[in-house]
Amino acid sequence: MIEPSQFQVSEASVVFKLNDAPVSTEEDGDFNVLALMDVASCYILSAEFVSTGSAEPSELESKRLIWSGYSEKNQLPRKLFIPTNLAADSLCVEAERHGIAVVHVPEEQLLVCISEAREGFKEHVSGSVMQ
Repeated sequence: MIEPSQFQVSEASVVFKLNDAPVSTEEDGDFNVLALMDVASCYILSAEFVSTGSAEPSELESKRLIWSGYSEKNQLPRKLFIPTNLAADSLCVEAERHGIAVVHVPEEQLLVCISEAREGFKEHVSGSVMQ
């Protein structure tokens, strides 16, 4: 089990799907929301909407996710946890290009970190239609 107390702020991040159900928009279709969260603080550094028609985030979406997180802290993490059930090859390539060690773990090991964020997202956004 991965817990926030095991890490210092900015040492490790996790990328995960924030939504349970696709977020629907009238004009652009359905999306999944990928979040980049600092493990120690459980602070969401960035989020990226990825079309449900895509198997994984594109190279551009991967770059934006990592660099938006960087702009929030002015520091890249040393380690990036990615759930094994999340297709994210381009994200792994982008992270490794910048010296970030990618660690694939079962999502169950991340629940202590990500459950509250998912619940909050579900209460405020999931299932609603956005303009």
